[in-house]
Amino acid sequence: MAGTVILKGQVLSFSGTPFEGEPTDSARIDDALALSSGRISAVGPFDRLKADAPEATVIDHGEKVIMAGFVDAHVHFPQTAMIASWGKRLIDWLNTYTFPEEMRFADAAYAAEIAARYLDLTTAHGTTTMCSFATIHPESVEAFFAEAQRRNQRVVAGKTCMDRNAPEGLRDTPKSAYDQSKALLDRWHGVDRISYAITPRFSPTSTPEQLDAMGALWAEYPECLMQTHLSEQVDEIAWVRELFPDARDYLDTYEAHGLLGERGLYGHAIHLENRERARLRDVGAALVHCPTSNTFIGSGLFDMMGLMADGHRIGLATDTGGGSSFSMLRTMAAAYEIGQLRGVPLHAAQLLWLATVGSAQALHMSQQIGNAAVGHEADLIVLDLASTPAIAQRSACATDIWEALFATIMMGDDRAVHEVWIGGKQQ
Repeated sequence: MAGTVILKGQVLSFSGTPFEGEPTDSARIDDALALSSGRISAVGPFDRLKADAPEATVIDHGEKVIMAGFVDAHVHFPQTAMIASWGKRLIDWLNTYTFPEEMRFADAAYAAEIAARYLDLTTAHGTTTMCSFATIHPESVEAFFAEAQRRNQRVVAGKTCMDRNAPEGLRDTPKSAYDQSKALLDRWHGVDRISYAITPRFSPTSTPEQLDAMGALWAEYPECLMQTHLSEQVDEIAWVRELFPDARDYLDTYEAHGLLGERGLYGHAIHLENRERARLRDVGAALVHCPTSNTFIGSGLFDMMGLMADGHRIGLATDTGGGSSFSMLRTMAAAYEIGQLRGVPLHAAQLLWLATVGSAQALHMSQQIGNAAVGHEADLIVLDLASTPAIAQRSACATDIWEALFATIMMGDDRAVHEVWIGGKQQ
């Protein structure tokens, strides 16, 4: 076991879902984790791990928590520079802030600058994998994947496709969207730790012809993920009804064009009709909860517990930059607050599971990332449960690890992320 590193501390992992039975029953706390050759090689008692690898380097983190890095299931890395833009509803927000910023990504140098900045910021906040929309420009995808490849980081992204209801400099065509997406997919998908996602932005910005083209591409590459947006705001849904008068509902604008499936990721999914809920569940598609975005843009309250009870696959996401933070801790706090508004507060174990295992399952990567489990890739974070004076004094009063973790979830930021490992290397 040459080159083994043992991390000593409170190692948090999950053996099941905390949404069934007592939330903490699915969680496990060990006191050491070993990593070697970029993977987790052992989890368990420190004495046993040290005996099995006597030459291992030991890093003692005391009472800090060692766990899987956060997995952010829905982001827009090109919106990094305009995060926290004031006061608009979705459609006006896109036109006022998002589209002008995204037009800058035709410049490969600017795309590379923002890709590096985004990955620096998210690493500092403990996010080790994300699924990102790019812009219509192939340069934006190339920049993001090249920077992730340089860092040996597991990421998912795709060229955003739009051929209507967007500015001149942000529209492609059904043919160019298909051709450019296919070329990027062929070049990058499965290279190192990179995966491609077919990415129509959402129905209002794609003609039926472009949705058909994206559906055809997905049928050719069914192993790929497909990401889009669904039922984020009520005025958006009304717009979709105007644009697609023959559709049964918003989901049908995707379903009719081959864009509904098990490997589909549907961001937001707040205002779902009964048929939509049933179809999404039946095909095993993933819904992605974006709580800071939903409150910041005034979209609504996601039905986490109702959808979980119905058997949906659900991930958690910052939705940068509609979301107002790069932090998955802040995202978990917002998910808790939305749960409170719906009368069902989430337990710390449920929140941490959503930000790791749940999001990894949404991305169909739960055998690779999202858990501090033997054989998983060594994408890990170390959380300091006393990272600020306010958190430290609350943590000192905690009766168990869950109380201490909850204080960090609710009040923590990048200062709580003591250490980050990506691909078995400390960052």
